[in-house]
Amino acid sequence: MADTPATGSAPDAAALRQWLASHLGSTVGDELVVQPISGGRSNPTYSVADGENSWVLRRPPFGHVLPTAHDMGREYRVLTALRDTAVPVPRTVGLCKDPSVIGAEFYVMEKLDGTTLRTPRETAQLSRDERAALSDSMVDLLVELHSIDPADVGLADWGRPDGYLERQLGRWKRQWEHSVTSPRPEVDELYSVLASTIPSSHLPGIVHGDFKIDNLMVDRKDPTRIIGLLDWEMSTVGDTLTDVGILCSFWDHAGEFHNPITAGATALEGFPRREALTRRYGALRGIDVHSLEWYLVFADFKIAVILEGIHARYLHGDTDAGDDFAQVGAMVGPLLDRALNRASESGMRTGSGSLSS
Repeated sequence: MADTPATGSAPDAAALRQWLASHLGSTVGDELVVQPISGGRSNPTYSVADGENSWVLRRPPFGHVLPTAHDMGREYRVLTALRDTAVPVPRTVGLCKDPSVIGAEFYVMEKLDGTTLRTPRETAQLSRDERAALSDSMVDLLVELHSIDPADVGLADWGRPDGYLERQLGRWKRQWEHSVTSPRPEVDELYSVLASTIPSSHLPGIVHGDFKIDNLMVDRKDPTRIIGLLDWEMSTVGDTLTDVGILCSFWDHAGEFHNPITAGATALEGFPRREALTRRYGALRGIDVHSLEWYLVFADFKIAVILEGIHARYLHGDTDAGDDFAQVGAMVGPLLDRALNRASESGMRTGSGSLSS
């Protein structure tokens, strides 16, 4: 079968049905309807339905793909490993490593019946008390994830906690070099600051890698109840505080730098400040969470690199041509600037070897 075109067209329904039937048997209907699910800018995601049943399919991006990124097998494995834990994830159906089926490897999972809150217009539909309770649920979920012993769920070899931060920093610098569309001296400056101030990694565990409000699915009737943690493409075993950094980086406050991704989704009354999130996290884990500046700066750096990769695919014509992708490149500079400002304000200095208290 021919590869799926790089224009972002949906997978071939007939070929996909044949593959699904081989995994699920006669429970698959005669015809499938395959439609893209909007909202993501990374791995293309599709709704798959046969009139009676519904699933979700995930595949790597079209065209330019960063080395080591978008590994469908990793997503599939971690979802399968967590299926019977306290962390709510969709149940997996199967993984296909044969690119001849739809033009790339992919996996299929159950489709959850819930709501994803992506914009301030959507979070505005919640009451003040619901926003506060959802925030608590998010922190509680992150603690649940970080409390799991990877070995207990078959993920002992999922990653290497020792030297994790050094490897992560080097990896995202290399990813930048593979994706860069225009010179940005800020990247070298940030790398130097981060490399010279790496904190000691002492809280290893399963890391989601992209923990933010729009990667959660909540119950339609009770938006304070999380029914699914999604988008595990960057998961590994490493320093769990990197997830706290990502959460805080994406946590919008009114009157602050405009986060171009969440666009103020949590900058509404009822959502607590970052300090309250980290205090709750630290209290539930029984740890002293301090000097998170490095993790916040690294989160902004990492996200900027990811967005540059998406921008590179857009320029190469490897994404759907729409305003959503067209604006991604404009997000990179502000994120790098915010990272530099945070590093400066927190007292991080090149060559200091540690974070200021």
